[in-house]
Amino acid sequence: MDLFRTKSVERSIEETDEPEHKLRKELSAWDLTFFGVGVVIGTGIFVLTGQQAHANAGPAIVISFIVAGIACGLAGLCYAEFASTVPVAGSAYTFSYATLGELIAWIIGWDLVLELALGAAVVARGWSAYLQDLFGLPTWLAGDAAKPDIGTIAIVLALTVIGVLGTKLSGRFTGVLVIIKVAVVSFVVIAGLFFIKWSNYQPFVPDSEPAPGGKGADQTLLQGIFGVDPTAFGAYGIVAAASVVFFAYIGFDIVATSAEETKNPQRDVPRGILGSLAICTALYVAVSFVITGMLKYSDDRMNTAAPLAEAFDANGAGWASKIISTGAVAGLTTVVLVLMLGQARVLFAMSRDGLLPIGLAKVHPRFGTPYRITILTGLFVAVLAGVVPLSELSKLVSIGTLFAFVLVSAGVVILRRTRGDLHRPFRVPAVPWIPALSILACVWLMVNLSIETWVRFLVWLAIGFVLYFAYGYRSSRLGRGLKQAPAEGDAVPSVE
Repeated sequence: MDLFRTKSVERSIEETDEPEHKLRKELSAWDLTFFGVGVVIGTGIFVLTGQQAHANAGPAIVISFIVAGIACGLAGLCYAEFASTVPVAGSAYTFSYATLGELIAWIIGWDLVLELALGAAVVARGWSAYLQDLFGLPTWLAGDAAKPDIGTIAIVLALTVIGVLGTKLSGRFTGVLVIIKVAVVSFVVIAGLFFIKWSNYQPFVPDSEPAPGGKGADQTLLQGIFGVDPTAFGAYGIVAAASVVFFAYIGFDIVATSAEETKNPQRDVPRGILGSLAICTALYVAVSFVITGMLKYSDDRMNTAAPLAEAFDANGAGWASKIISTGAVAGLTTVVLVLMLGQARVLFAMSRDGLLPIGLAKVHPRFGTPYRITILTGLFVAVLAGVVPLSELSKLVSIGTLFAFVLVSAGVVILRRTRGDLHRPFRVPAVPWIPALSILACVWLMVNLSIETWVRFLVWLAIGFVLYFAYGYRSSRLGRGLKQAPAEGDAVPSVE
């Protein structure tokens, strides 16, 4: 039994031309950048900026966002090299199949469900709450523990229709909403400059002090292993805040899932990944600088669900809260759409490889989209978001994403050594050091998650192993092909 059989890059690219599974190439670098900004800029910019300034970093939250942006940039470089070398749908799943083998590819595909489908469900629930507050909608739309969230289900189904109708249409829709939310964020920055009090920046890096830590399964893995006492503010506080605000960047890797639908993926995917990261980092830094200047970091109003609105209220500009809410609704809409598009592409790639029923990978003859898997993804997210309580499960989104980053970063080094002959339009500089730094940054963030989150993550992976051995291993196109005749360019494993 060979669990680590790899599929060659050549074979992965050849399969994209199969008539029933051929996606339409319609996206440009601008479309990919809009996707990246659309999925990254969400509630994080409206919430985490104030909360982490209050709890961990003070005005130095600006530095925390820069540190987190650099950490994401390291992983982004690795994604850019892979996506330009292997311009195939599936992102980390496809990259792992070419380097680490089928079992690892399956696990990473299964793991991406945590980032994409669960992430979309969590954000959709937040969208419903913001919309209800913005327009004063009936409370029954939001649901509760006993009733489904009608608003959430409606937006997920509507975005599913847009996803089926075409990737280009999804890109245009995302582009319009991205322009709206970037305009709102720009308004916050420009308007907020008039309310800055320079005394609020003193001290810029507050003195370190003990911070409350969790107990038992609620404590971080780092605390549980080494008995480290957490501290707030000071240098460690900046790093602690960076560990939290890192998760506001989650989603940029989804740009790589659209490589197969991009007109010039070798050039445009790296531009989309790195360009969206640069834009989002600049916006996060600008907003965090303004909000800590408008309101003292120690003010309890910073530690609320809407610190930006509170900052404007404190300066007699309560009228701005509606504008901020409008930006939040636009922001969350694009996040849900792009996460679902990314999830559909990952599952599409897995289905095309036979690890899931291959019939799900059929492409619509008119719209050129994987409509069957898109519809199933939409229905799954709608049920998940509308019915299942998500508050505790949302932490799994973070650990699932970081795990994918680790494997992609390691995969860059492995593919450089095993397939040095491949044409790489974009190359990560200073290999293996840059990928190694990316791995270290991600592992550091992972060990700062709670033990309870780790246990749930391991249970999720165990379920994935069961599904792979029950279906994927026997149904794999690669596995069935190796029993007959290996495709040219494929590594021939020793099958026991």
